[in-house]
Amino acid sequence: MRISLPWSRNSSRDVDAEYDEGAVVISERKHEAAGLKAVGVALQRDIASMGPMRTAASLLRLNQRKGFDCPGCAWPEEHGGRKPAEFCENGAKAVAEEATKRVVTPEFFARHSVADLGGRSEYWLSQQGRLTHPMVLRPGEQHYQPIDWDDAFDLIATHLRSLGSPHEAAFYTSGRTSNEAAFLYQLLVRSFGTNNLPDCSNMCHESSGTALVDTIGIGKGSVTVDDLTQADLIIVAGQNPGTNHPRMLSVLEKAKENGAKIIAVNPLPEAGLLRFKDPKKVHGVVGHGVSIADEFVQIRLGGDMALFAGLGRLLLEADDRAPGTVVDRDFIAAHCANFAEYEAHARAVDLEAVYEATGIDAAQLQRVADMMVSSQRTIACWAMGLTQHRHAVATISEVVNVLLMRGMVGKPGAGLCPVRGHSNVQGDRTMGIWEKMPESFLAALDARFGIVSPREHGFDTVDAIRAMRDGRVKAFVGMGGNFVAASPDTAVTEAALRNCALTVQVSTKLNRSHVVHGRTALILPSLGRTDRDVQNGRKQVVSVEDSMSMVHLSRGSLRPPSVEVRSEVAIVCGLARALFGPDHQVPWASFTSDYDTIRDAIAAVVPGCADYNARVRRPDGFQLPHPPRDRREFRTSTGKANFTVSPLQWVSVPQGRLILQTLRSHDQYNTTIYGLDDRYRGVKGGRRVVFCNRADIARFGLTAGDRVDLVSEFTDSEGRLQERRAEDFVVVEYQTPVGNAAAYYPETNPLVPLDSVADRSNTPVSKAVVIRLERRS
Repeated sequence: MRISLPWSRNSSRDVDAEYDEGAVVISERKHEAAGLKAVGVALQRDIASMGPMRTAASLLRLNQRKGFDCPGCAWPEEHGGRKPAEFCENGAKAVAEEATKRVVTPEFFARHSVADLGGRSEYWLSQQGRLTHPMVLRPGEQHYQPIDWDDAFDLIATHLRSLGSPHEAAFYTSGRTSNEAAFLYQLLVRSFGTNNLPDCSNMCHESSGTALVDTIGIGKGSVTVDDLTQADLIIVAGQNPGTNHPRMLSVLEKAKENGAKIIAVNPLPEAGLLRFKDPKKVHGVVGHGVSIADEFVQIRLGGDMALFAGLGRLLLEADDRAPGTVVDRDFIAAHCANFAEYEAHARAVDLEAVYEATGIDAAQLQRVADMMVSSQRTIACWAMGLTQHRHAVATISEVVNVLLMRGMVGKPGAGLCPVRGHSNVQGDRTMGIWEKMPESFLAALDARFGIVSPREHGFDTVDAIRAMRDGRVKAFVGMGGNFVAASPDTAVTEAALRNCALTVQVSTKLNRSHVVHGRTALILPSLGRTDRDVQNGRKQVVSVEDSMSMVHLSRGSLRPPSVEVRSEVAIVCGLARALFGPDHQVPWASFTSDYDTIRDAIAAVVPGCADYNARVRRPDGFQLPHPPRDRREFRTSTGKANFTVSPLQWVSVPQGRLILQTLRSHDQYNTTIYGLDDRYRGVKGGRRVVFCNRADIARFGLTAGDRVDLVSEFTDSEGRLQERRAEDFVVVEYQTPVGNAAAYYPETNPLVPLDSVADRSNTPVSKAVVIRLERRS
């Protein structure tokens, strides 16, 4: 095989002690987000990783019309002219991670056994750099070794063909996969004969999709960026935009300039929800910035359903006092079903139970209700804080209820806004990455390609782990992401993967999923968003969908880390040709050489994508149709928007225990750890910290700075008490609600039981983990 030497300044050594965790230092938390500090941190990180020239070349093209889409979050760009710096601190860090000049070569794997790598931290692994060559770990071997691409594809194909059934394989997808690669990936999987397509959506916004399909007929949000700037009230619930979607803050600032009020609903007082200092504006540099939240509702974990249920009752009572001014009965009569049942249920909501569940008082609940009453254009935004509870689907349905009651769907400046995290996670679902795509999609796919797609629903993420654990799935293929670190119940997930005969990871960088492997394991290095993609002598472009259904092109321009690195499209097509042979009815070879042919196929199969190639080349791309937003059309079981009724649920704190939420630090994005600091929460040099209220620390006989183990407790399906343990965390005093705690994932993923999932959506319950603290001796 050909081994091409990479061009990196760091090709002969791996980064070692520089990226080990040290002693954690705790300082005062910040009360504002962004500002010049964010610019300095981002530039320092980028230059250290990429050098000044590569930094300039990448940041000037980041989120630009002729550039590439940010590999971080899915927040959309504003239409019209783009700002020269159309990115945030964490977007710049995401680029530094991907466009780094550090590389992981075959020589690296020769120096490091799998056992050695398995003892390293997630941060250390990611900081080694970009993968440069396909690698294989054969049964009984201790080191990954280089393998030719054709041999790698033949090895995978041989394993897949040897399975007793196509359903014995699972094909995972990360949200960073392009539309073109996602479409081909699901086409390969369905041509193979299974719908086992777990993806990262299963672990984040699946609850949103489930609730929205039931209530408005489509599992996507109903607003645009322009709507946010036109709103006069924006509710931000269970979301921390300062860390997770920083560019959203500039839109919120514009909304406030236009007169909007903002309500922040969150257990923690996050810097981005308190004050925003836009470094591109004078007041963000020399002034105090802009106060974001007009009302901060510090809610107890799991209390959001009770909050919106209580608001529903207060809105009805306000309409009683001024009939026809609060409840939009014309909208309800024309477009909604089940309102009478909802109204009766909402009027009976026990407000004392609401105060107990939420931790807020009657005065604040009334203030929030009054703000909703006075608003003519209300938007509700939410993220993982609402979706990762057992009653998540019912919670989001309550959010929908209060907006439908006021006619706030399908009109400018109003609507529903689930804020997706991972870039193109929404596009993956549009392209068919789902274990239960509707018959209309499968029939169109079959008609286009002459295949017979399976109709039996496949495994989502949680069910795929169970199937691997039980030996029902024997091969795992991961298209991007870090499955091990992203999934719940880490020990169970790792054992499940090790139970496989084959694991394949398509990746840009080293991560934990490469050292937790099946009996045979392969690492296939792929291009990233920043990389130039040339096929058949022609530069190719890909497309992505943002959180608000806008589809646009992404054009990488940087030199890849090695000539051996292939695009995701080329990897999928290469595997398909090895698996199905050269005479397969799907034209895999032409797809590889010209991505326009893929987009022509998408146009024929995917609803709303007609004339895809032409429309996606418009300056800002095109927006996919959304019937509730576009014409107040609701394609639900009733043909109308559905009010729903659910019994009030919340999370009670057991005696002597805490309810833990897992969350990101400011120096990470999903499972990618950019650094060991959380500047906004005052944490420096480490990640194993647990944030607790002062009263809880005293109640447990602890002091801030003590080291503890976190032990989660749950009852299994047979009624037996079970435990999970995460060791050695520093106790940090923080302004959390009494009885609630917070800590970073993936360090706390071991505490989330595999069988603790949201009703109906099967999403892991990562925001409501019952734990106790055990002092370390």
